[in-house]
Amino acid sequence: MAFEPRSIPIDPDAKAALAKRNLDYRLIDPGDRAALDAWIDADHRGFHHARPRDVGREYDRAVMSERRVHGVYDSTIAEPAVPVATVSSWPAGLSVPGGRSVDGWAVSSVTVSPTHRRRGIARALMEAELATAKRAGAAVAMLTVTEATIYGRYGYAPAAKSATVEVDRRRAHWVGPDAPGRVHFVEPASLRKQAPAISRRAVARTPGEIDRWSGALDRMLGLVDPDSDSSRALRAIRYDDEHGQPQGFATFRVTREPNQPGWAEFDVLAAATDDAERALWRVLVEQDFVSGVRGLLRSIDEPLEWMLEDSRAVTVRDVADHLWVRIIDPAAALGARRYGTPGELVLDVDDPLGYAAGRYTLLASADGKAVVHVPRDGQATDAPAPQRVRARSRASGESGGRAARAAEPRSLKLDVRDLASIYLGGVRPSVLARAGRITEASKGAIELADRMFASARTPHLSIWF
Repeated sequence: MAFEPRSIPIDPDAKAALAKRNLDYRLIDPGDRAALDAWIDADHRGFHHARPRDVGREYDRAVMSERRVHGVYDSTIAEPAVPVATVSSWPAGLSVPGGRSVDGWAVSSVTVSPTHRRRGIARALMEAELATAKRAGAAVAMLTVTEATIYGRYGYAPAAKSATVEVDRRRAHWVGPDAPGRVHFVEPASLRKQAPAISRRAVARTPGEIDRWSGALDRMLGLVDPDSDSSRALRAIRYDDEHGQPQGFATFRVTREPNQPGWAEFDVLAAATDDAERALWRVLVEQDFVSGVRGLLRSIDEPLEWMLEDSRAVTVRDVADHLWVRIIDPAAALGARRYGTPGELVLDVDDPLGYAAGRYTLLASADGKAVVHVPRDGQATDAPAPQRVRARSRASGESGGRAARAAEPRSLKLDVRDLASIYLGGVRPSVLARAGRITEASKGAIELADRMFASARTPHLSIWF
């Protein structure tokens, strides 16, 4: 989706709902520096961040100038120029199984001042974002959350988890294969030209990752404020393959007391190949004069323990939901990903807000590609499945009764939130069926759904947004 995010008109329903409470819902013009700076101040306050210094404020201005930025204003407060609620959003691709991407709508910066709770502000903002995403042609909306009980009411659900991975350096003896390339220490700034291409390839191979926006890599590489203590403490490593081509990078810091071993901590490891991933992990865990290595926002399915002699050197903790997804257009979303096995599955989707409600027939072929049929006025868009099966049955000489039984497609009944959770392969449909959330309308549907929605790579999002 390549277009100007601010070209979509402001949502009239949200504006009207908030006006009834004497609140003003506005779309911020990035050219209005005073308004944008006040919005940035409110955003920082909402997430309990320190007031931005000049260099940080300049960075925030650049990032937000490429997004759709809304604020809610109360003219009766002491500082009426500062919004009492914020939200930002933009079009971004979401990686899905099969190395493909689906058009998504990223939602961020959702804050409501504690002075303005229970006035319907959050509901107006979130429903407006869904309406805008629909107008933008997004198949899904997505966000990362600090509160786990808010967003389900708008149809979002956890789709990818993250974890903190810790390694005890004393027990970390590498037994994994040697990578054919080399790892180099480099200056973070030197990665700026190579990092975008590496990141794009790393994102594409992992379901749940989203396209990196302009400026994201500058923050990862410590280039927003390079003279700060935090940036100066940052170290960078790069993996080049046997042909000398960069295939991965990581940045880390060592935190410690004077003359004491510390911890090497990182939240950036981008690998376009398995060799790069292994080689970067090896350098990180084989450092001297550290007690351990801590990786933040890592996959819950890291291969690291299988590359160390003592798997108990690895501790996975703080496992939590991280990426939340909201299906807006099931046909487009389901058609974008690849499937683990061929099959035909009917999904009866319930959506209280109406965006995704309906019956969808998912047809996956042997190569994993899928076609999704949506009935129109009770009729499928092409020949119904029973007709296709009957035709095959007549050709093979099957009896009419057996053909009729075979013609019945396997089907499931599920909520839009459950569809979001299984969409990337992070949760098996059978787990949600055992929880009473997905209903098997015909025998064998759950088993087939498990096989179809399986992902060869566990979904994972390695950033906040």
